[in-house]
Amino acid sequence: MNERQILGRAVSFYGSEIQRVVAIEELSELQKELYKSLRGQTDRQHIAEEIADVQIMLEQMMILYELHYDVVAWRWKKVDRLRNRLARDGKNVR
Repeated sequence: MNERQILGRAVSFYGSEIQRVVAIEELSELQKELYKSLRGQTDRQHIAEEIADVQIMLEQMMILYELHYDVVAWRWKKVDRLRNRLARDGKNVR
């Protein structure tokens, strides 16, 4: 079973409502760790763990809402926009 299949099973098994709640909780936990980092309490491994949790839940949300292709398209647009901003602001990006 590959990763996407496992994550899809989690959505099916636990249900979409609870997985949305867990996604919100994981985003909040990452936010908390990033705030701690701003106060000089950086725990790189804990931040890495929270990023992994958020990535897993974001993948589940893409499965739940059937948004893989939409997210990829938006990501390309947003990265291209960022590249243009950097070029405009004098930061050459190839």
